[in-house]
Amino acid sequence: MQYHWLNKNNNNKLIIFFAGWSFDYNPFKFLNCTDFDVLILYDYNTLELPEIPKYKKYYLISWSMGVFTAYILKNKLPKFDLKIAINGTPYPVDDNKGIPLKPFLLTLKHAKQGLEGKFYQNIFDTTKDFETYNENQVKRTVDNRVDELNNLYKLIKQTQINYESFYDKAIISQNDIIIPTKNQINFWQNNTKSIKMLESGHFPFYNFKSWEEILQCK
Repeated sequence: MQYHWLNKNNNNKLIIFFAGWSFDYNPFKFLNCTDFDVLILYDYNTLELPEIPKYKKYYLISWSMGVFTAYILKNKLPKFDLKIAINGTPYPVDDNKGIPLKPFLLTLKHAKQGLEGKFYQNIFDTTKDFETYNENQVKRTVDNRVDELNNLYKLIKQTQINYESFYDKAIISQNDIIIPTKNQINFWQNNTKSIKMLESGHFPFYNFKSWEEILQCK
């Protein structure tokens, strides 16, 4: 696992963000940190967490594969005041609650071609959003990202999830073609206190100007 402090200014509130597969911190630099320190975690080739300093309040935002990763690491994380899952579930490869197995295996088989081709286009709902992403693209090597997906799938296959109440809120995009919207709803409608639907694709972050806006999304 890699990490990056997007903001570290001795604030008394920390947001821990678990990014999705193949991402890093670069596409999220546009989000205003306001009076939060923000720690971004990414690259799940290994799952060793960095040392997390003491804060008065902690907030968890996890996205895509990060929803699963944060959940399985929950006992090693601080106690959060609010936990938000965005376009993901604790069952990342599942025909009814995540990415159906067949398309996932196709993505895995052709991961290198996808990352060099249209994968990132498919993450975004509009051409404008994709063009915005291209101004601050992921900087990791393609091979590193391919390895990450293989390692994540090994982890998923060997991890038995019996979901216990954890996430307080789910944010779901209506036009998510990476993790089908209907599968996310199937899971979260019985497993969280609040669901917020967005008119967006799998990457919904351009709907927000700050991390605080995400926390306050209702």
